[in-house]
Amino acid sequence: MVKLMSKGDRFFTVFVYAFLIAFTLLILFPLFYVISTSFAPERDYYTRGFFLIPSSWTLEAYQYLLYNPSFVGAFKSSVIITVFGTIISMTLTSMMGYGLSERWLKGRTAINFMILFTMLFSGGLIPSYLVVSGLHLIDTYWALWLPGAVSAFSVIVMRGFFGSIPYELKESARIDGCGEWRLFGTIILPLAKPVIATFTLFGIVGNWNTYFSAVIYFNDASKWPLQVFLRQMLILEDEKIGQLAEPIFTYTPSARMAAILITAIPLLVIYPFLQKYFNKGMFIGSLKG
Repeated sequence: MVKLMSKGDRFFTVFVYAFLIAFTLLILFPLFYVISTSFAPERDYYTRGFFLIPSSWTLEAYQYLLYNPSFVGAFKSSVIITVFGTIISMTLTSMMGYGLSERWLKGRTAINFMILFTMLFSGGLIPSYLVVSGLHLIDTYWALWLPGAVSAFSVIVMRGFFGSIPYELKESARIDGCGEWRLFGTIILPLAKPVIATFTLFGIVGNWNTYFSAVIYFNDASKWPLQVFLRQMLILEDEKIGQLAEPIFTYTPSARMAAILITAIPLLVIYPFLQKYFNKGMFIGSLKG
């Protein structure tokens, strides 16, 4: 039986749909402008002012960037930082979360307290820089990987999920001769796929968007990731980008918009593959912990 909606319900439904459509258009409008400008010839920007549809579509801006050694180097640097940084972080975080979920671990309470303490209090920027500098990690990727290798929040959530796995399942595997490494790799991790996928997505986004740490720890411009390169390219005038790129390269408005789009594409491609685990994995550890 179809339930009739009252006038108030219909008005509320129309209002919600109108608000969502307006909000979606508000988000898509600047994105569409960036896309249009990136495919437009340079003359459109100076002769037409603001526009949404270019007079002609061209790939000159993208070809321009792909032949720019500085932009290509920044892209490679971001890929290296993201791939290895995420692998290191997820490996250490998952192992630590699993270890802290085991009842037989001595000193588990003290270790949990120290992890929680780091969420509430931080050493600050200057002590962190002194540690990284004292370890001779300046101008190396390890300056970005090591300080953020273990996330306290991720450890707590993963510990909660691993602790919810029935103890009998792990004990039966041990009785059958399964060692701890094999147990962790073949039984525990497959069960933790939603949590692993969720925090992998967080790690990818965090490493790909690395900016502040790279500015602090990288004096060598050739190691700058895309976010630092993009910021310099957008705010500095062409003649002041000598440390960024070769003098023959100048960054037109189309090239700037193309760089913004290229920077966003990897995350847009990766997200759909991990999105199905996101809603489940975000809260599963905290609810079961």
